[in-house]
Amino acid sequence: MKFTDKQIDRYSRQIILKKIGIAGQKKLLKSSVLIIGAGGLGSPVAIYLTALGIGKLGVIDKDKVEISNLSRQIIFDSKDINKNKAITSAKKLKKINPDIQMKFFSKKLTNKNINQIAKNFDLIVDGSDNFRTRFLVNNYCQKNKKILISGAISKFDGQIYTFNFKKKNSPCLQCFIPNAPNDLDTDNCENEGILGTLGGIIGTILANEVVKEILEIGDTLCGHILIVDGLKLTFRKAKLNKRTNCHCNEK
Repeated sequence: MKFTDKQIDRYSRQIILKKIGIAGQKKLLKSSVLIIGAGGLGSPVAIYLTALGIGKLGVIDKDKVEISNLSRQIIFDSKDINKNKAITSAKKLKKINPDIQMKFFSKKLTNKNINQIAKNFDLIVDGSDNFRTRFLVNNYCQKNKKILISGAISKFDGQIYTFNFKKKNSPCLQCFIPNAPNDLDTDNCENEGILGTLGGIIGTILANEVVKEILEIGDTLCGHILIVDGLKLTFRKAKLNKRTNCHCNEK
């Protein structure tokens, strides 16, 4: 793989980093990431991963843009209301970086289509807003030994998880949340509210974790939860062990 002059200019501030360099930038350009949800978390994740040069980026979201989304879903504007999120975000991301190969899926992620959609991506970012999707993605990534980076936001708080299922000792989402709430399809933002900036804070950290995992640099978050309090401005990293009676030990 040979860089063009424009690519060298575009990625120059990353290439000069000793932990990235030419080899690391090539690795990013050869990587592929699927983002589940183009909302408050998916928007900043997609923007940053596009800008820094992830080679193939997929976005899946069945929803249309609503006016209530615009306070936090920064990839959209008022002209996008009633347009499909996945299609609209893909068009905008391609304008940010034409190097990127974009794949969009304007459909609901289900047990029947997840393998067809996700099988050609190295790493999955889950920015969904309901437990049904989170558990589905968690179980799929575990079964197929993919790296899953997941985020959650509500009110003024956020959480980030990395599950590297290529490692035998990696915990899973259900090691932390063994039992889902009664309503698996609950949208926490709609029911509990959300400070718009929190999506940007957590989404940017998610994108940072993607880069770390692809390049295998820094300290992995696997085996921990990063808990962010937006009001107190505190960041706490708590240990997350593999639960002995979790179903993930059976696989």
